[in-house]
Amino acid sequence: MNSQRRIALVTGSSSGIGRAEAIALAKAGYNLVINYSKSSAEARKTAEACEQHGAETLVLQCDVADEASVIAMMAAIKEKFGRLDVLCNNAGASTKALARDFEKVTVEEWDWVFGVNVKGVFLVTKHAVPLLKLSKDACILNTNSIVGARPGPQALPYAASKGALWTMTKSLAGALGYFGIRVNGVAPGWMAGEWMERMLGDHYEDLMKARAKATPLRRVVTAEDVAETALSLIESNKSVTGVIVVVDGGFSAVT
Repeated sequence: MNSQRRIALVTGSSSGIGRAEAIALAKAGYNLVINYSKSSAEARKTAEACEQHGAETLVLQCDVADEASVIAMMAAIKEKFGRLDVLCNNAGASTKALARDFEKVTVEEWDWVFGVNVKGVFLVTKHAVPLLKLSKDACILNTNSIVGARPGPQALPYAASKGALWTMTKSLAGALGYFGIRVNGVAPGWMAGEWMERMLGDHYEDLMKARAKATPLRRVVTAEDVAETALSLIESNKSVTGVIVVVDGGFSAVT
């Protein structure tokens, strides 16, 4: 292991924002812990992309909502790297039922979404803190969502969980500031990619064009846009903590 490279864990990094963040961190000189829940082949693709930029990688399966699984992940990280410098809490889950159809959401679906989006962030952060305290410049970056601040048609459990994460991000900044650990977040708006393709189905292309037209920058954001902002909060802004940066091309500023 090249001990000069900083160490970052990105949960849910087999695709989407997590993959983009992992690759951005690899380009910036980090070694990466690639976490996935089910998509081992896709996680390996993320690792290979990071390795192309000189990163050493550790690919770990972990259900972030299961404490025993999280503890095992942290033990593996400690054994290989000895510490953590950056934690990106990115793993996320949602349901397909829109907010207006919330009565169709089952209790099991509700618990699953909150388990990943809220409990998972709590558990990973809780058990990562001892490793983060070994760093001289540690930080946590949470993937929030604009719906955590201004809910829309998105699934009720998803919006509610991101609202909880919005508050948790600020609370953790207060709790961990004493140890010099910064905690910030990125809040993507309408974003291109497979997540929204799954959510929007056959309406994806038309709705993306409509949203881009209504956005000041005249385009929807990408996972790479979100990763760029995340990297800025991680690498720079050393006096900034408890901040959640909205990445939506200006849409929420004018609508």
